[in-house]
Amino acid sequence: MLRTLLLITVGFLPSLLSLWVIRKTQQRTRARIRQAAINSSRIQIRQYIRPVEIDRYYLEGVGYLVGDISCQFNARSGYVRCAVNPSGPCQDCRHYEPRKLTDSEKQS
Repeated sequence: MLRTLLLITVGFLPSLLSLWVIRKTQQRTRARIRQAAINSSRIQIRQYIRPVEIDRYYLEGVGYLVGDISCQFNARSGYVRCAVNPSGPCQDCRHYEPRKLTDSEKQS
């Protein structure tokens, strides 16, 4: 009887050890993924949030605008400067092109 119990215990021991290792590995993996998500969100916040008060101005009838309004690529938005260089700055931007006036703008 004792031999049979010992044989069964030795037979189940590798399976139990394997389950324990798998569980520990999953816990470590979840913790690493959680930490990576926290770290990447901190990096993104620091990298992309910039004060836009430097070149933000109010245009009557339009609202707040950011960037150089005379540029062809300006988004005419209070949040994004342009499609080419959204985070700025507009000074000495190599993509600057003067805006072409339409007929209705020339008559005004």
